[in-house]
Amino acid sequence: MNNNELVTKPHYPILDGLRGVAAIIVVTFHLAEPLSTSNLDKLVNHGYLAVDFFFLLSGFVIGYAYDDRWNKMTAGSFFKRRIERLQPMVVLGMTLGAIGFYFTDSTLWPLIHTVPVWKMLLVMLIGYTILPVPLSLDIRGWEEMHPMNSVGWSLLFEYIANILYAVWIRKFSKTALSILVGVAAIALAHLAITNGDVSGGWTLNVQHMRIGFTRVLYPFFAGLLLSRVVKPTRIKHAFLWCSLLVAIVLYMPRLGGAEHLWMNGIYESVCIIIVFPLIVYLGASGVTQTQRENRICKFLGDISYPLYLVHYPLVYFYVAGISNHKGVTMVQALPYALLILISSIILAYAALKWYDEPVRKWLRKKLG
Repeated sequence: MNNNELVTKPHYPILDGLRGVAAIIVVTFHLAEPLSTSNLDKLVNHGYLAVDFFFLLSGFVIGYAYDDRWNKMTAGSFFKRRIERLQPMVVLGMTLGAIGFYFTDSTLWPLIHTVPVWKMLLVMLIGYTILPVPLSLDIRGWEEMHPMNSVGWSLLFEYIANILYAVWIRKFSKTALSILVGVAAIALAHLAITNGDVSGGWTLNVQHMRIGFTRVLYPFFAGLLLSRVVKPTRIKHAFLWCSLLVAIVLYMPRLGGAEHLWMNGIYESVCIIIVFPLIVYLGASGVTQTQRENRICKFLGDISYPLYLVHYPLVYFYVAGISNHKGVTMVQALPYALLILISSIILAYAALKWYDEPVRKWLRKKLG
């Protein structure tokens, strides 16, 4: 089978744009995070739900792109295409984290300067595969499965969902898929309501792995189900309204406080189980109104994945600076946060044009 048999289908431009909006909000979430003391007082309190939104978008797009191609595509060719799409930026993200590693020594990570170079390089090379490292290789001290680039954990679960889809769940009928999605929704709501939120998934232990699997199973396969059962209509101004909805959900302050954790859990359950699929449906139904809106959506979609992978190596410097200057206020941190945000967007665009697109083109030729 050659690649000409799998001509890329038209994109949903508004969904591409929404992915970029969510990616920018993720950056603001990570920049606000060091100024908080816990999940209860974060300034961008529900920014981490962008990951759940990404999973749902992924499931929808994978279903749309591949569901009707399995009569002329093997699981091997599917995995080649996913590796070609995802892996180049994983490698760059881990490399950037390694380059900056020793320069982020701080009171928050006091042992960084004691880590031998061979160990750092080993963690980087394992990171290239997106496989998690055990706590014995936690060289940063945050109990992360990807110490070179914190966001790698979500890519691990993205890959797991893709594998489950390709080898098994793509064969499910709509009824069987609906049952799976219903059970996954119950598990997600239980996690959110008992914990107060769905935050977690980045440590290689039983608790975080449970959170990670719970967070990916519902949204990814709900997105897949949505792609199979919903027929988009035509909705005007969908990009504007959907962007506002995404921003409202992710910037919503914490609900219930420490005394009523369940309230926030209900909020997050409703957002992931109901609101996110609604946003994806509206986005898929929307049409861009002008060439300018189309260009904005394309730009945001193009930089969304590079931005997600390159921003955290820059955030490490920012977090180190905050930890070395106790009592920094939001006003004092704002210029540095804006610098990191703008630099991350510029770096993401440069990575897209000078690295990601050329490498993916080369991989397409090599992998056939």
